Amino acid sequence: MSELGLRFLGVGNAQAQDLGSSAAVFETAEQPLLLIDCGPMTLAAYRGIYCDEPSSLFITHAHLDHIGGLEGLFYRLATAEAPRAPVTLFVPVALITVLQRRLADYPSLLAEGGSNFWDVFQLIPVSEGFWHHGLYFSVFPVRHHEHLTAFGLALEGVFVFTGDTRPIPEVLNRYARRGEWVFHDCGLVSNPSHCSVDELRAEYSAEQCQRMVLYHYESEQTGEQIERAGWRIARRGERFSLAPCMPKIRPRAELARVRRLPDAVGW
Repeated sequence: MSELGLRFLGVGNAQAQDLGSSAAVFETAEQPLLLIDCGPMTLAAYRGIYCDEPSSLFITHAHLDHIGGLEGLFYRLATAEAPRAPVTLFVPVALITVLQRRLADYPSLLAEGGSNFWDVFQLIPVSEGFWHHGLYFSVFPVRHHEHLTAFGLALEGVFVFTGDTRPIPEVLNRYARRGEWVFHDCGLVSNPSHCSVDELRAEYSAEQCQRMVLYHYESEQTGEQIERAGWRIARRGERFSLAPCMPKIRPRAELARVRRLPDAVGW
């Protein structure tokens, strides 16, 4: 299997515009496989690295700093000179109604009419997980404001991406028990939706903390403070090379029916 990686397009919270909207891209052989979240500044960062629009996205929750770029993506695709394939959009079932109300219900999205928000997307509702390019990604609820309003993503044996969350040790005990990288929401100070470094120490084992990379912090200065306290942080544009793994793969008969990656990806 080609080298796997996770590249951060942004690492800031909703107020930290200098750090970019928190979003990451799961890669194989440095080619994009899955974009995680799409905030207001995400698409520009994505195009700056990959010179194209994303072909597939997973949405962790519906706060605008994580979905604000979807409207811009709709307009770019709906008004493109040449038709493009719909963008695959993996959305936890509990979030679909929220996305419909926040983005898709607006009347006459195009002045000329004749276009629905979902026309440019292939919506794939997900509950406990989904297949993508032969890999099975697990989806799990996290603690962020209300129950079942935010979700994390895991690839067994490779990584866990928490999305915005309070401490979730019971979830990591289930989805990060094989030495996975843990990309965890964290700021310097806790609040009802996010956790602090002090809470990480209190809630997680030392072994789990050693595997964590922290993002979604308040400012560059805060990131430096967190780093000086002994934690590893993600920085805007940084790519983490993920250790070789043995994720769950579809049986050969099923793989024959799955759209394969381009040869340039080297899978």
